[in-house]
Amino acid sequence: MFEGQQEEVDTLIRTDREFKLLYQRHKELDKKVTDAELGVLPIDDATLGQMKKEKLIAKQKLLRMYEASPH
Repeated sequence: MFEGQQEEVDTLIRTDREFKLLYQRHKELDKKVTDAELGVLPIDDATLGQMKKEKLIAKQKLLRMYEASPH
């Protein structure tokens, strides 16, 4: 996500608290989903599905926030 746009994303993280919190949550979910898929994090299918859904919603919102920001 945000390949080649890290400078603009870093600015948003520093200046927009909501973006920062959502970005951190997305990264946290991404790690948990990856760990679950690798078998490192034991988790049931329903919970994994819910985490994937929440991650996707966070990603979509982050993209909307990024597109709405002046850059």
